[in-house]
Amino acid sequence: MKAASLADIKRELKQRNPQEVLDICLRLVRFKKDNKELLTYLLFEAGDEQSYIKLLKEDIDDMMEEINMSHLYYVKKGLQKIVRSINKSLRYSGQKQTEVEVRLHFCRSIRDSGIAIHRHNTINNLYYREIKRIEKALTSLHEDLQADYRYELEKL
Repeated sequence: MKAASLADIKRELKQRNPQEVLDICLRLVRFKKDNKELLTYLLFEAGDEQSYIKLLKEDIDDMMEEINMSHLYYVKKGLQKIVRSINKSLRYSGQKQTEVEVRLHFCRSIRDSGIAIHRHNTINNLYYREIKRIEKALTSLHEDLQADYRYELEKL
């Protein structure tokens, strides 16, 4: 089955009554966890981005505490899991300022955790890849915000 284009879907949704659209949304949410998470963000979190950022930071802190520090292999796997979670959550928001704040918090958490970043090549690459993502997101922000975040980035 070939998927319809976004324009076709939009046109079709405009022709449906609100109850049918609601039923379609609810049915869509049942099929994939990502759809449910996106709808949750759009309905409950999108109105207050600061609380969403705070929630993401708390999730990062919780996941950092759960990382098995007994061997760098487990640390690497834990950090990769956190990065996947961050990427998915930031895709829902789509705001560059949110991305910068959350990624900065993640890099600070790595630095403060005492993980030997430079002893494991993959962890080192992961850390610097996040810094590059922060730098890329910074370019689309206002100049005043860029200066504030660049100061934070230099601390890392």
